[in-house]
Amino acid sequence: MRTVFMGTPAFAVPCLEVLSTIPEIQLQGVYTQPDRPKGRGYHTSPTPVKVKALELGLPVFQPESSKDEKFRSTLASWRPEVIVVVAYGLLLPADVIRLPAYGCINVHASLLPFYRGAAPIQQCLIDGCLETGITTMLMDEGMDTGPMLLQKSIKIRKDETAQTLHDRLSVIGAETLRETMISCITQSLDPKPQDHSRATYAPRLTKHAGLINWNASASSIDCLIRGTQPWPTAYTQWNGKTLKIWEASVLSGTSALPSGTVEQVSSEGMVIATGEDRLLVKDVQLEGKKRMAVCDFLHGHSIKPNMRFGV
Repeated sequence: MRTVFMGTPAFAVPCLEVLSTIPEIQLQGVYTQPDRPKGRGYHTSPTPVKVKALELGLPVFQPESSKDEKFRSTLASWRPEVIVVVAYGLLLPADVIRLPAYGCINVHASLLPFYRGAAPIQQCLIDGCLETGITTMLMDEGMDTGPMLLQKSIKIRKDETAQTLHDRLSVIGAETLRETMISCITQSLDPKPQDHSRATYAPRLTKHAGLINWNASASSIDCLIRGTQPWPTAYTQWNGKTLKIWEASVLSGTSALPSGTVEQVSSEGMVIATGEDRLLVKDVQLEGKKRMAVCDFLHGHSIKPNMRFGV
């Protein structure tokens, strides 16, 4: 089965690897985002999918836009019977979606119809979900609205961060794709429409998404801290500077102090009052500095009870 793969980040790499191991799949080529500057030195770096595609000896095409005529002409020259899309980052035009005989199969990191959109992994953690998973679906012209093919669910761990959940789901996504592609090869796919009335959305996060509202519950703040790692990370203001909070835990019992106020400081961390219960902050990072445990941070910074964050 002639197959074209479209994907960009590390999340998509296991899916590309799986496709390369299925004997009935003939990978014609790979579409991925253009190389872009990244890191402190802004050095141009290839996408993780490009790196893997070149390792596999596959042709790579990196268009800036899916509206470019070369986007269509290159795709047409590869004559795909199916297109697999995993976190590609470009919207596909309707004529491209209709091009392959077996359609465009997408791997999405949520249990659709929940968390359609660009940030399902982060948002489900921020919202405090107990379960998430992978859905493969046939793409249509909407955003993650196509009929579902297979779903696999997993429990979210209490200490889960967006990074650890990303890594777990990338592996499960590849396993789910393998099963989906075998069903496609044997023509035994059974698409099921989504219940659009139950749909929720997970828009792309901005760098301000991690701003902590200390009036929220300690549990909600903990979810925000874990859901915004490694980017944009949860943060608050302290002495006119940004203080990122990397690790915390919830302590029962609501403080009488105003939300955001330090209740006590110890070698374990800082206990901070919130709208409900209290938050034990363990790891922090002051702007321009390295991440460190609070006990180490206190060696060079004076934080005492009754000091208040976020003001």
